[in-house]
Amino acid sequence: MIPEPAPTIRELLAFYLEAGVDCALAEEPIDRLAELEAPPPAPPVAPPVEPSRPVAAPTLMRGEAALAPDVAIASAREAARTAPTLDALRELMQSFEGCALKHTATRLVFADGNPKARIMFVGEAPGRDEDIEGLPFVGRSGKLLDLMIGAIGLNRTTAYIANVIPWRPPGNRTPTPQETQICLPFIQRQIELVNPDVLVTLGNPSTQTLLGTREGIMRTRGRWFDYDTGQRTIRALPTFHPAYLLRSPSYKRLAWQDLRAVAKVLAGS
Repeated sequence: MIPEPAPTIRELLAFYLEAGVDCALAEEPIDRLAELEAPPPAPPVAPPVEPSRPVAAPTLMRGEAALAPDVAIASAREAARTAPTLDALRELMQSFEGCALKHTATRLVFADGNPKARIMFVGEAPGRDEDIEGLPFVGRSGKLLDLMIGAIGLNRTTAYIANVIPWRPPGNRTPTPQETQICLPFIQRQIELVNPDVLVTLGNPSTQTLLGTREGIMRTRGRWFDYDTGQRTIRALPTFHPAYLLRSPSYKRLAWQDLRAVAKVLAGS
């Protein structure tokens, strides 16, 4: 049996990109097989205990994933609640250490557009292009979103755009339920501070997270919901995420119907 030829560098890179491996987390490659073959390190010798001296609690260093999920969620809620402005909220999120996604992402992707806009669009999480530029919806799906909102007379100076998750998950994987719940207080406070007249949730994850429904986007799109900020009720409409429309262009017609409904509400309110 003739062995298959070894893949070329180009073929390996193409495979990695298709698998979602598009960034390096270290300067040098790590040989995991060599780690398995290496003998286990000798157990450390415990120093003698001095009973007369109290033992201090361990100190947590910045960047360590030390918070339990429930503690991280409570910490996020408290931090978000205390933010009086969007700038203050951004600073709090920059220094927040309770979400592990922060330590694998390049930067925080907070928002783009006009914070005084009457309409706010919310997606799920940043992708590779957003992680590089620090702005939401700047890749292929972002260009489609620009065309979609432009069709009803909007642009990034008259709309506000954000995501439920402000840090890119590694390899664009789906955020875990814990990661979503940790980040949820921040986007909720962001919506409250922007205080739009209309909230548009893009795709199934943001719709289910923000509107508290378990139904899929095929059932929720085009239906108006009430989003309660605690101060007022905002009209909310789910529609397809632009990335989904790139994969399934036949649904653009339904998305156009949703956008026309949004334009009608904005014109009448």
